[in-house]
Amino acid sequence: MSTKYNVIWANVAEKDLINIIEYIADDSPENAEKILAKIKKQASDLYTMPERGRIVPELYDQGVLLYRELIIEPWRLIYRISGKEIYVLSVIDSRRNVEDILIKRFIDIC
Repeated sequence: MSTKYNVIWANVAEKDLINIIEYIADDSPENAEKILAKIKKQASDLYTMPERGRIVPELYDQGVLLYRELIIEPWRLIYRISGKEIYVLSVIDSRRNVEDILIKRFIDIC
């Protein structure tokens, strides 16, 4: 039997997802519902195979290996594994500069 992990959404990741879905719902509520279900399904699937996501390339280049991501076109779901917990940290549009977004968030936290 495989190990089961607990998937936990950080507040900022929940806000990311809400913003994405609200933006899409302005044009197509049906499409927003489908995308929400797709993103939530991909995230919940992490509870059995958390290492299936790749290490975030921009962070890997800086020697930071703790963060992984799932690509859910055109979004990147960034998460961290800690023991038996999976922390979903961000859902970012892959067409934007991830480094800029992460730096801004780190600055806003400090």
